[in-house]
Amino acid sequence: MNTTTGGEVLARMLKAEGVDVVFGIIDGTYFGFYSALHRLGIRLVTPRHEASAAHAAAAYARLTGRLGVCMASNGPGVANILSGLVVEQAEGNRVLCISSARRTGAMYPLRTGTYQGFDQQAVVGSFAKWSRAAPSFERIPELMRAALRECWSGRPGVVHLDVPENLMNREVKADVAIWQPSQYRRTTPLAADPADVERAADVMLIAGLPIIHAGSGVVHARAWDALREVADLLEAPVTTSWAARGVFDEDSPLAIPMTHVKLNALVRNEADAVLILGSRLGETDRWGKAPYWRSPAELRTVQVDIDAAMLGANRPVDVAVQADVGVFLAALAVRIRARQREGEGMDRTRRRERLEKYRAHIRRYKAKLEGALADRGSPVHSAHVPALVRELFPAGSPIVADGGNTAVWAMFYTHARPPARLLSTMKMGMLGAGMGQALGAAVAVPDHPVAVIIGDGAAGMHPQEIESAVRHKLRIVWLVLCDKQWGMVKMTQSIALRPLKMLIRKRLDADENMWTDFGDIDFAKVAQAMGAHGERVSDPVALRGAVERALACGGPALIHVDVNPTVHMWAPGLMHFKSMHEEPKGS
Repeated sequence: MNTTTGGEVLARMLKAEGVDVVFGIIDGTYFGFYSALHRLGIRLVTPRHEASAAHAAAAYARLTGRLGVCMASNGPGVANILSGLVVEQAEGNRVLCISSARRTGAMYPLRTGTYQGFDQQAVVGSFAKWSRAAPSFERIPELMRAALRECWSGRPGVVHLDVPENLMNREVKADVAIWQPSQYRRTTPLAADPADVERAADVMLIAGLPIIHAGSGVVHARAWDALREVADLLEAPVTTSWAARGVFDEDSPLAIPMTHVKLNALVRNEADAVLILGSRLGETDRWGKAPYWRSPAELRTVQVDIDAAMLGANRPVDVAVQADVGVFLAALAVRIRARQREGEGMDRTRRRERLEKYRAHIRRYKAKLEGALADRGSPVHSAHVPALVRELFPAGSPIVADGGNTAVWAMFYTHARPPARLLSTMKMGMLGAGMGQALGAAVAVPDHPVAVIIGDGAAGMHPQEIESAVRHKLRIVWLVLCDKQWGMVKMTQSIALRPLKMLIRKRLDADENMWTDFGDIDFAKVAQAMGAHGERVSDPVALRGAVERALACGGPALIHVDVNPTVHMWAPGLMHFKSMHEEPKGS
């Protein structure tokens, strides 16, 4: 009989699942786990804060389609990772968190006065998909199989397994059989009922103007090719959720990018059928309600989701399909093509007229946005940063957007396209998450540099992850837009305090705002102190050269960009951001 530890069992099961990287900070309470990872050749990427480990694991999962794994040690380690896990559950990313806990006898139930002890399983379980604590060594394989099964079933999210340190580290004489994934979970995508596919084809083929709305389910299914095929067959305009930007080429004649907010509402009110793919139609999609969407009586709705609980959750549907969206789209394409061969036609003339009208709208708004780049003044106009990223970074480079107004500037000047490598926290708007996301993105896509467009407020929350990138030799370029203020907060506060003055002067005097400003941090010097390339610029001509040098250095680099604080506050589309948080009228 062999000698093993609970941590080694966990590591061997991850190896069988094909996991080759874990994100987390080492600690003696799970030495048995991380030492086994090392022996098995599983890479451990160690950030400087556990929340960054959760964000890195999620970014890695989103960009690769694989399982993202992070770890945290008992007590403060789990407390630190909580913010990251809350965000990634909301974002719907496939993350498995393995944590250590104090020894059995002190935990579950918690003994009064236990050092570094709290009910970790219950706290994580209050928001995660699944959270369990192992009560004995013998049950670790069973619970780990259940955790992995949950990771790959339904809507992706956070799954948590908590293992007391004595079970994690103590050597036990036992021969533990490691099952293959196909022995305990489904390993093929969930197919749609053929009758549902046929009903969906009926709705979309008879429509005068069918549209497609894609959510993160398309990202997780890696279904951008299948989406393009169905859109082309139907000549259907494609909208996406903010989180799904990049599943469809925004330069396509069929694309209605999310940045054209008014146009999205127009398209959804002119359409008479919509195919919703892997989207909950949450608040950032205006709940699927009027006046942003046509009424259910006039807009027939087909909704496809891997999670049955999402079907009809916020908008009534005519056809509800529980399936993997990639498998569904492949089946739908077969049926549409067959019916078109049989002579079933569509009114393409009217549809193409609508599409040309939409393209004209897009061209006008793009021209307005690009006009801002004529501002060559100093400090830098914020639009120059994402515009230069678009121009100078290789196609396919992951882009991370983090911050309030900074994320808005990044979103409006980025043209997203497959394979969906635009990262942010669209559902939570979590400042600082981008520092960890960048680590995961660089591990997931090592052959491309990662661009991080981040505000100084967000960068100030986890700047220590620059050192993590240096230590792990990750190719990341941070562009920190520094306005020395909580810009989005200052904007709304200023309008509330002096609306007329803001309308005329675009800003208030220095003594009129409350607690919205902060001091200068020279992020270029911070980066240099951690071993990265660092530069500080304040005009667009110098910015171009700095970006070129950052890309040429071949390693982590940071550019501190002093931006015009007034211009930065007036980010594009802010009026739509405000209205998004108001309850739509209608059903």
